[in-house]
Amino acid sequence: MPTLFRFLFICGTIAGLVYITMWSFAVFVEPRERDVTVRIPSERINPVEQ
Repeated sequence: MPTLFRFLFICGTIAGLVYITMWSFAVFVEPRERDVTVRIPSERINPVEQ
């Protein structure tokens, strides 16, 4: 097998494995729901005018 074809075959195989891994995470892994609290400084909400 020439070198270019071998290289393209290996790159395609790696890309396929990455794609299958991402697909399986998207399908089989369920995210956990949780509350998110973000503190915003009062200076950003009520800016002080000078």
